[in-house]
Order: sequence, then C-alpha cells, then structure tokens
Amino acid sequence: MTPKLVAGLEPPYYTAVFTSVRADAPEGYAETATRMQELVQDLPGFLGHESARTPGGIGITIAYFRDLESLDAWRLHSEHQAAKAHGRKHWYDSYSVHIGKVERSYAHERE
Repeated sequence: MTPKLVAGLEPPYYTAVFTSVRADAPEGYAETATRMQELVQDLPGFLGHESARTPGGIGITIAYFRDLESLDAWRLHSEHQAAKAHGRKHWYDSYSVHIGKVERSYAHERE
C-alpha cells in the first residue's frame, strides 16, 4: 500500500506539529493512538494528519485544522487531555509542539 499525504488544502489553515522521543515499551500506546485518531477525525475543522518515526526513535505527527477554534477544540478535548497527561508520565522521554498558520501550500503527485 502506498502512503497518502495530506494535500490539496486551501490556505489559510493551521498545523499542530508534534515531535517526540518515546520511552521504551510504551504499554497501551498503540491503543490510545488509535483512539485519538478516531476522536480527532470526528471534530469539525479537522483536515487530516501525517506521521513518521525515524529508526533513531524521533516521531513527527502533523495535524491539519481549518482554524484555531478547531485546533483548540482538539487541544481541550477531555480524552485528549487525559492521553497527554498519561503520555507525559509514561510514554515520552521528551516532546515539543509547534503551532503554525499555513499561508501557502502546494503538492505534486506522480501520475
């Protein structure tokens, strides 16, 4: 299966870039990640996400939102807040979050 990128979004829109280094053997992580994907996809204004992890262990997830209100709805979602608190305590050695406004966007896909 060929991975699909989030493309074709009309600016302006917002990104939440989450970079992380996970702890060893993060019990329950996969199940919670699946649940978070299910939740965020149902939020109005969520446009999609992309994730990657390097062999060295750095993870990057970029989530796309139509506006800041949509992004804040996700940030403040009760289950998401609980997952973040658990992650800080158990799953991540370190992480950072960067919020940005996209004013220009373009893509290419080989035919």
